[in-house]
Amino acid sequence: MTLARFSGIASALFGLLSATAYGQVPDLSVKPASAATIAAQAIQRAALPKDNGKDAAFAAQGFVATRADPIIRNKDGRTVWNLAAYDWMKGDAPATINPSLWRHMSILRKSGLFKLSEGMWQVRGFDISNMTVIAGKTGWILIDPLTNRETSAAALEIVNQQLGARPIMAVIYTHSHADHFGGIRGIVSPEDVKAGKVAILAPEHFTKETASENVIAGPAMGRRATFQFGAALVPGQDGQMGSGIGSAVAAGEITLIAPTDTITRTGEQRTIDGVLMEFQMVPQTEAPAELNVMFPERKALVIGEIATCSLHNILTPRGAQVRDALAWAGYLTEAIRLYADRTDTVAASHCWPHFGKNEVRNYLTLQRDNYKYLHDQTVRLMNKGLTQAEIAEALVPPPALTNEWTNRGYYGTYNHNSKAVYQRYLGWYDANPANLNPHPPTERAKLYVDAMGGADRVLAIAKVAMANGDYRWSSDILNQLVFADPQNASARATLADSYEQQGYQSEAATWRNMFLSAARDLRQGPKSGLSTTSLDMISAIPTDLLLDSIATRLDPAVIRNASVALNFNFADRNEKARVTVENAVMISEMGEAHAKPAVTLTGPRQFFLGLFFLKLPLAQLEAAGLKIEGDRTAIEALQAAIETPPNVFNIVTP
Repeated sequence: MTLARFSGIASALFGLLSATAYGQVPDLSVKPASAATIAAQAIQRAALPKDNGKDAAFAAQGFVATRADPIIRNKDGRTVWNLAAYDWMKGDAPATINPSLWRHMSILRKSGLFKLSEGMWQVRGFDISNMTVIAGKTGWILIDPLTNRETSAAALEIVNQQLGARPIMAVIYTHSHADHFGGIRGIVSPEDVKAGKVAILAPEHFTKETASENVIAGPAMGRRATFQFGAALVPGQDGQMGSGIGSAVAAGEITLIAPTDTITRTGEQRTIDGVLMEFQMVPQTEAPAELNVMFPERKALVIGEIATCSLHNILTPRGAQVRDALAWAGYLTEAIRLYADRTDTVAASHCWPHFGKNEVRNYLTLQRDNYKYLHDQTVRLMNKGLTQAEIAEALVPPPALTNEWTNRGYYGTYNHNSKAVYQRYLGWYDANPANLNPHPPTERAKLYVDAMGGADRVLAIAKVAMANGDYRWSSDILNQLVFADPQNASARATLADSYEQQGYQSEAATWRNMFLSAARDLRQGPKSGLSTTSLDMISAIPTDLLLDSIATRLDPAVIRNASVALNFNFADRNEKARVTVENAVMISEMGEAHAKPAVTLTGPRQFFLGLFFLKLPLAQLEAAGLKIEGDRTAIEALQAAIETPPNVFNIVTP
């Protein structure tokens, strides 16, 4: 050990011991960029490709207007979206923001109504996603009605103000993520859909995949999404800087109306209100159920979300099914073959469009090559025996790809996407038995801290690493210390500082959000998760999928060895199901009934939603009209055993 290194450790250790001895309170304030971060930003700035201004020009092209009032509110007056949230961005990037991400967000934050081509427009910046607007002979066809009732209503309002009010004839959901359907009730009513006045088109398996992601796994994803999207952070020099493909997730009401028409194959066509549309099916790419839409008469392609202004996620940090990078590249190849020669405009449901045949082909080709390179080189290194972490460290895309700004990692990164490709083929296990059955995090952390010489020693080493700019190592060992002793205030505060500097340095908006959200949680405690599950969405989900979701909430410690047979009659839907609980498992069978049930419940399906999702008292539901025949203790036992998932759980602490 060098004298300088020994001196650094001794100095850090003395500072720690002094703080402990004199009861000094750790500094929990947000910190400026460190010297190491300032140096890292300078290196990044020097390595960036030349900006030819193309992206900014495309983002501004066709601008019509934006809202006079930047605040979009809900019915109670609460702000759900602020178009002016990033108006503070002026001049060059501050030291606390990666210069590449600064450039990206300066383009991405533009908002308003923009013309795409003759008879086609987009509303951008009113939400994390875009709403595409097509003029038919008499009305509007809308693609992806944003995330919330409030933001989609505001988007339609500016469309009608600027272009003239028209009725909505059809809505297309490109895929099964909430930011592409959640605003549906802000623009159309269920009554108009039921009456056939408005058609809703979606890809095959849309409803199933919506239930899988937003209802079954929704609680866990919602909490993790607070980190990915920086939901607890405020936009600013030391705060949130967008999401990489949009500003943020709007804070309004997520809604859902089930599709009335399903697209099942590539080449399928529809003509609605005089507008011809061709569809390309792209399942297992950015979403399990997804499609693209070509408008041949207008020479425009809406590419959904498989080509955006960033490398996307093969496995999104909030959690989802691992996506197929090879299929993703293949569908982009197919899109080039089918549409490039007859497309003058390509627009996505995030980011800005691209104009001109040559640009369309070049853009789609480079996006395709990005996913193909990611896939092929991950597999090549995987087959040479490298593990996930080793591949992530070794895999660097060539300049031919990263010199195109829209291929860079603002949303997804090569680092975590290569791990996802590995996971898709080989799973989480790297074949090293040491990683097959390790101790759980808290017990493992205690052993590590003890082996390293105790808490003071770990903290001292971490501070030296931070002084040397090695935030990866400092956060690694400080995380062990926090899990070993979550009450160690100095460890929590120092880990927060380490995460913060990594957030400042991140080119990916998602990584920035995750690091800064972790720092915030350590300093202030966790904040409630984003919710992608609403009663409105649950109401639109088929009953069999809802019952499957309820089964995932059954607590075996409460139900224990109970064996119960129940019949459910959903009077308003003319549906019935028999439910069997035994071996701490709940099995539902639609269209069937037990011959001798312990109890039978009859009523509108909303009563069952109240029973299991809202946990309303049985007597209250009976007073409203729920009919119970048989042993009421059986349904009381089942209801008691159904958990309500927490809206918040710890991530960076045990």
